[in-house]
Amino acid sequence: MAKLTLVPTPIGNLKDITIRALEVLQEADLILAEDTRTSRVLLNHHQISTRLESYHMHNEHKVLARYIEQLESGVHIALISDAGTPAISDPGFLLVREAIKNNIDVETLPGPTAFVPALVNSGLPCDKFVFEGFLPVKKGRQTRLTFLQEENRTMVFYESPHKLVKTLGDFVQYFGPDRPASFSRELSKKFEETYRGTVSELLMYAESKTLKGEFVLVVGGKENSK
Repeated sequence: MAKLTLVPTPIGNLKDITIRALEVLQEADLILAEDTRTSRVLLNHHQISTRLESYHMHNEHKVLARYIEQLESGVHIALISDAGTPAISDPGFLLVREAIKNNIDVETLPGPTAFVPALVNSGLPCDKFVFEGFLPVKKGRQTRLTFLQEENRTMVFYESPHKLVKTLGDFVQYFGPDRPASFSRELSKKFEETYRGTVSELLMYAESKTLKGEFVLVVGGKENSK
């Protein structure tokens, strides 16, 4: 049956995958993975031998038409990313949009995504929030941060370890040193850590240590800093 299924995968602990997700990965005709080496570890762990091909930000435009053709011919494709839910700061949107445009059945399974546990664990209001993902590296970065100065909802960002200090420094500059915030790293893994404080305290902590892992930064909105 022609179908595109987006399958969330663990953000760290390989046990954090649903029975339904394992069934889909076992039964699909083809799995598209952001990094086949990373995904092979997960699939081997769960004894899944479904055919695996690469689908990532550097090739998604080139291979899009080919996979739409396969879907139209009746192939069931499962899409996964290195960790978490596809299309959330990872490839997936283009394929989903094109599949919908071509009246192909699209299904998204519920499952892991890094920002939800980080947001809840931050202690900041999570009834209303805005997910920003990765900030622009250069062009548009200042514009975006200036715009977010007036945001009164809790803000959630993703960041890599080598840009953490720069981003926290930007937060101090644009949101003020006393804005409440937290960061979480290595979520669901052995060395999981959440550090809470003001953005200036987070910056001092990050500058004093060599921190590894991908980070979820949670920053209180403007009204929460009062």
